[in-house]
Amino acid sequence: MHRTRSAMASLAACAAALLVAGCASLNSVAVDVSSQGSWPADRKPGSYAVERLPSQQANAAEQDRIEAAALPALEAAGFTRVPSEQADVLIQVGARVFEVARRDPYMSHWAWRNDWWFYGARRPFFHGPGFGYAPGFGYDYYDIPDYQREVGILIRDRRSQQIVYETRAAYSSRWTSEALLPAMFEAAMKDFPLPALTPRTVTVALPPSAR
Repeated sequence: MHRTRSAMASLAACAAALLVAGCASLNSVAVDVSSQGSWPADRKPGSYAVERLPSQQANAAEQDRIEAAALPALEAAGFTRVPSEQADVLIQVGARVFEVARRDPYMSHWAWRNDWWFYGARRPFFHGPGFGYAPGFGYDYYDIPDYQREVGILIRDRRSQQIVYETRAAYSSRWTSEALLPAMFEAAMKDFPLPALTPRTVTVALPPSAR
């Protein structure tokens, strides 16, 4: 029975690996995007500088990586990076990823278990209910992690210090890749600066490195 259980667990692990490999072969992702702002209709994207929160300054290497991932999306929207004193707008960018464990019914299975405690009548030797220990079939669950990613861009007019545009994107999957960050920033800036339905789903292509 132990061999049967081990074989079934190995089979489930292989299936999980195949699932991850299949997800990694996707060519695009559908990202949930929410945007708000008061960007003037006749204002063109211009020069920008990045400003950092104290927490971002304390983790400069990580923030450098996040800002590098956002750069292509900002350039595609028409922005050009310059020193702070020359910028039309100041931009903050952020990102985070976290895991949420979820029990997957497709990866779970019935298996022989020899560690079940039960509560019930024990007859004929004993009368009345009681606790006992017995082997039997049970259901083994597999916790599959969901990776939740979020990115955000905040645009502030440098002279007035007013926030003129804010956009956020979120994506959840069972696989993760650093190449997702640029794609999510692209989705977040996809409709800039036009008014758009919020929230909405934006589909963007993944770079070859993430497929």
